[in-house]
Amino acid sequence: MEPPFSAASHHGIAASARDPLWQHQLGLLLESTGEGIFGIDLAGHCMFINRAGAEMLGHAVADVLGHNMHAFTHHSHPDGSHYPEADCPIFNAFRCGLPCRIDTEVFWRADDTAFAVEYSSHPIMDGAEVRGAVITFVDITERRRAAQALQQAKDELGLRVEERTRELSDALAQLRELSAWLDKVREDERTRIAREVHDELGSLLVALKMDVNWIGKRLGEQQDRAPDAAEAMRQQIRGKCHNMGGLIERAVDNVGRIITDLRPSILDHQGLWAALEWQAHEFVQSAELALEWRMAPPGAGDWPEPPEPLAMAVFRIFQEMLSNVGRHAQASAIGVTLTLQTTPQGGHAGLARSLHLQVRDNGVGAPATAFEAPTAYGVLGMRERARHFGGRVDITSQPGQGSCFDLHIPLLESPAA
Repeated sequence: MEPPFSAASHHGIAASARDPLWQHQLGLLLESTGEGIFGIDLAGHCMFINRAGAEMLGHAVADVLGHNMHAFTHHSHPDGSHYPEADCPIFNAFRCGLPCRIDTEVFWRADDTAFAVEYSSHPIMDGAEVRGAVITFVDITERRRAAQALQQAKDELGLRVEERTRELSDALAQLRELSAWLDKVREDERTRIAREVHDELGSLLVALKMDVNWIGKRLGEQQDRAPDAAEAMRQQIRGKCHNMGGLIERAVDNVGRIITDLRPSILDHQGLWAALEWQAHEFVQSAELALEWRMAPPGAGDWPEPPEPLAMAVFRIFQEMLSNVGRHAQASAIGVTLTLQTTPQGGHAGLARSLHLQVRDNGVGAPATAFEAPTAYGVLGMRERARHFGGRVDITSQPGQGSCFDLHIPLLESPAA
């Protein structure tokens, strides 16, 4: 009896020589292709397969011929569950004349391991009659792995974007709260200044007006008075003038104090270093605290004066540090240290100078979380001012051990000597 299949070699391709149609189809296949190619008859048996295909399946060519290819290499889904032959798209190519291209399934090797595969199945037609199908397939394991890695990278990027977006949203909300707080502080300061102008300057000016009216009225009555009465009235007028002089002096002092609150003139006339020392002594005098003042190197005469915007930022940060001590520390003493740090730059870049301003107190202290709270607007304001000029504000504090505020901020570089 003639065996159902025989193996013949055509350009290295084993095939059945029983049917001339198969020989015609096999003549189109080249062994040099890297894709796997095999043909099946109407029963699903392998009629030919090239070496690339057999090697991908882990078999020799002769071991594949004659086998039902669905049972041989397509019998299970990727999860190992049974894959019914009736559902096989490969077989549907000749059963229903439906070509297909699939990249979501696996083929199984001789060692019972699966590999991701992309395959296409096309019916072989003999006139109007279907005689079988030709299947081409490629191992897409690396492509699938690359796609999974790409998807994982996209997912990770998406998570990072979401996290960053959330951080930016939180930062924006915090900045909005800080802006609202700054507006409130500004309005409170305007209200305070307006109250001082109204209560103090206003009352002084009203008193002066009354005294001026009194003097004007008495001067108009002078010509009708007797000499003795006129002399007595002149004495009263002199007293009124003396009193008015005192009121004017108080008004001048109040105006000067209000102007100083708005912008200390010492900052413009004597520079930042003198303004910081003046502010420290003013604060400890009003708060009744002991002060330890230190500059390193000593003497501000040789220290370079920073530009006006930077000087104002440092001064306002210093004021907020002192304000923190006054509001929360319950301290009896503070120490202020100014350190000018100089770092040589490479080549002819000169010297890079930075300022280290430290304010420490012996007060009650606070946990670190208190200074990181979203409502710690004073701390937020200090840090935003410092960050604008490339600096930072560090805070160390523990309950019962006082607090220490450190400002590090770069100054302008100076040319090399």
